[in-house]
Amino acid sequence: MKTRGLMSLLVIGGLVLALLLPSSAPAQQKPIKIGGTLAITGPLADNAAWVKRGYEYWAEKTNKSGGLLGRPVELVIYDDEGKPDKAVQLLEKAITVDKVDLLLGGYAGSSVAAQMPVAERYGMVYVSQGGHMASFSQGFKYSFSATPMMGEWLSVSFFDFLETLPAKDRPKTAAFIRLNNPIGRAGVTGERKGAEKLGIKIVLEEFYDTPLTSADALISKCKERNAELLYCTQFFPDAVLTVRAAKALGYNPKFFQQSIAATSPAWVKTLGPDANYAYQGVIMTNSLPTPGIKELNQVAKERWGEPAAPEYFLFGYSWVETLQRGVEGAKSLKQDAVRDYLRNNEISIIAGKFKFDDKGLPPPYSYVVQVIKGKTEVVYPAAKATTKPVYPKPPWGK
Repeated sequence: MKTRGLMSLLVIGGLVLALLLPSSAPAQQKPIKIGGTLAITGPLADNAAWVKRGYEYWAEKTNKSGGLLGRPVELVIYDDEGKPDKAVQLLEKAITVDKVDLLLGGYAGSSVAAQMPVAERYGMVYVSQGGHMASFSQGFKYSFSATPMMGEWLSVSFFDFLETLPAKDRPKTAAFIRLNNPIGRAGVTGERKGAEKLGIKIVLEEFYDTPLTSADALISKCKERNAELLYCTQFFPDAVLTVRAAKALGYNPKFFQQSIAATSPAWVKTLGPDANYAYQGVIMTNSLPTPGIKELNQVAKERWGEPAAPEYFLFGYSWVETLQRGVEGAKSLKQDAVRDYLRNNEISIIAGKFKFDDKGLPPPYSYVVQVIKGKTEVVYPAAKATTKPVYPKPPWGK
């Protein structure tokens, strides 16, 4: 009887103690829901898959380290198929039906540009790639991007790179092939000015509607006009068609710039040696010497067999990490508090340290990379370069 009584007292005492002591396990608390949309299916699915992995790895890491504000995080990600109207509809669903606490940035740029006004209307912080400068010039107070996909910056960087080359080695003529959408039009002014500044004659400018079923006609025009620089702003499937058409038709430009597709892991996997020597302007690269980048390079290698972290994996991680900095800095999920913290403080993320302007952007910056021996190398600016550029472009497959 005495033993039973003692055991009862111990059990009761343990229960009372458990009730009195605060729990340190985030999993026992209500999760913080973070929601948004991505083009999980459709022509943009390859890049979107890596953005999603970036979000998911961030959530996994955050939960393992105690959660956000001491609570676990839970992601709600819908497939908008790369359609802006569907992206808007599903983001509103995440806000009004799922009652998410925080928003994830979308992909691609056209969907993001459509979602930014939605975030503004609901007064929710929205960290994303943006929809180029036009989307950041509308007076939005809740939109930010430390690593924006800024066509206006990227087009300038490539011509700045060309300017560092001896004048005799620069292209004399250029052909521009662009998507007929906001992404394709974002860099037009900078590209034209860049060519004019260097005395490069524009012999062709073509805008086309997706999907592109064949690039033969476009490439034939480039070859006929002897365009030494082929500058393309295309989604991945169209870019692959363009390379294959150029090879089949015997057109080998001295410089080949692909504004979107060349940093995708699928670029080298799909095209093999023909993927080499393409240039691309980027805001993010896996060769930045920061501890966070090194960690993500290792994760990509161990989990997916990639030689280094794909660009869009880094993008996804950096966008949600920026949101994390705002929440932790504000010590709150209140949207105005998070917004105000990001507006008034410098943040540190995997890409570096940033201070936002009144548009929600950091000071302009970008890098130029080139695919060399199947690897994406930084070739500009010189201070960040991992190797020297290869020019003029060797024949396809070399």
